[in-house]
Amino acid sequence: MAMVAQRTSVHGKLLLLVLATTASALLITGAAMVTYDLYTFRLTWVADLTAQADILGLAAAPALEFEDAESAEEYLELLQAKPNIMGAAIYTATGALFAEYQAAGQAGLPFPHLPDLDGYNIKGGELTLFKRIVADREILGTVYIKARYGIVGRLLDYLGIVGAVAVLSLLAAVLISRQLQKSVTGPIREITSVARKVVDDRDFSARASRTTDDEIGVLVDAFNGMLSEIANRTQVLEESNLHLGREIAERERTEEALQASENRLRSLNTELEERVAARTAQLEAANKDLEGFSYSVSHDLRAPIRAISGFCTLLVEDHKHQLDEEASRKLGIIAAESERMGRLIDDLLAFSRLGRKALDPAELDMSELVRDALERLNHTGQNRKIDFRVGSMPRARGDRSLFEQVWINLLSNAIKFSSKKDAPVIEVGGISEQQEHVYFVRDNGAGFDGRYQGRLFGVFQRLHHDHEFPGTGVGLALVHRIVTRHGGRVWADGKLDEGATFHFTLPKGATDGRV
Repeated sequence: MAMVAQRTSVHGKLLLLVLATTASALLITGAAMVTYDLYTFRLTWVADLTAQADILGLAAAPALEFEDAESAEEYLELLQAKPNIMGAAIYTATGALFAEYQAAGQAGLPFPHLPDLDGYNIKGGELTLFKRIVADREILGTVYIKARYGIVGRLLDYLGIVGAVAVLSLLAAVLISRQLQKSVTGPIREITSVARKVVDDRDFSARASRTTDDEIGVLVDAFNGMLSEIANRTQVLEESNLHLGREIAERERTEEALQASENRLRSLNTELEERVAARTAQLEAANKDLEGFSYSVSHDLRAPIRAISGFCTLLVEDHKHQLDEEASRKLGIIAAESERMGRLIDDLLAFSRLGRKALDPAELDMSELVRDALERLNHTGQNRKIDFRVGSMPRARGDRSLFEQVWINLLSNAIKFSSKKDAPVIEVGGISEQQEHVYFVRDNGAGFDGRYQGRLFGVFQRLHHDHEFPGTGVGLALVHRIVTRHGGRVWADGKLDEGATFHFTLPKGATDGRV
């Protein structure tokens, strides 16, 4: 449309302007008239039906009082004079259907089981109306009327009239515009002819004739004055070119200085990147040494722990009759603490191995992993009489074996901390957001104090005493490390005795497996 307008002559543009203005005015006026007519049509039709309902109510009031249904139906039969009324009914004060009327061709027309409040409703080209029958401030019943709402036909008729008027108005506008444009476009065409002569022949002595005293005449004088000033402007332009040349030279010197500054900044950035790379290498080496030390310490502690546990077992088995009750209790404590120390070492070894294990990413069906984890926990007897509610979860990419451990740790944690509830409930679900998938495990168990939320995912950090809920304090640390290696986030919300919710996310894109 813009390209067509650019290539159209002034005469054509003025004609288009007149047509567009006339069409816009006709469209707005027609739309307003149609809208007002439809509005008044609805009000008139509703008022007419309301009046019919009032008349029927006054006529049927005695019939309702004396339970004369035949008289009420005779009153309804009078609606045959209104062909747009499809059916009507009279209900008693208790809402029972008392009398009904169906227009010709409307056999089997359904009626409401109970009358609605006073008012009307327009739906699907039909208008329904309810009107209470009141006598001496007592409700005797309700009148129901259903009629055709012929708004579409009326709209089409009105649009046809508006369209015919618009076409005739546009034709009249075109005829009038053609006569008026001659006085506007004639001088403009002469200016165009002179301008072409100046461009083609370089003849700056040519002038346009002024024929009017309006704005077009002012334009002709300005055009002629512009031609007389071209010679002077040429000299000014040459001087401006010299000044511009000096500015260009100054700008080139400035750009050279700026380029030198950029080179210096680039050199500093390179030096900074080299320092960061060196520090990163040192940090990675320190992390590897720390992981190796943790592995060695944990591995070397396993042998004496096994010896302590084994000798406790042998002492109980071989000298059971020589030990009194207090000695047996103390040996039991030693054995239990040895077993707990063994679990701590195993968890520490698992945490240490996690830092060295290369990721094997694959597509993960999180719903399947949750079902497998619940099945494994079921074999251990942990999920006793728990209401598990597993919702839908989006698929993701990650190391399958590691996320099996994530779900087992989170679910076993929820089972453990809801074990003292009479009706424990554990919910599992997930959603997919714009850049990441979000998963959660929610329980109604013991919860935690929000002030210590930052300690939840630290190694050997526990917010409950061991005699309340046994554990090593490594499970959530493993969850945190696995998820962060996959580029995700882990956090928790909870309150004491009101349960807790653990969340973790996984990005939709691939990750390099670094913490």
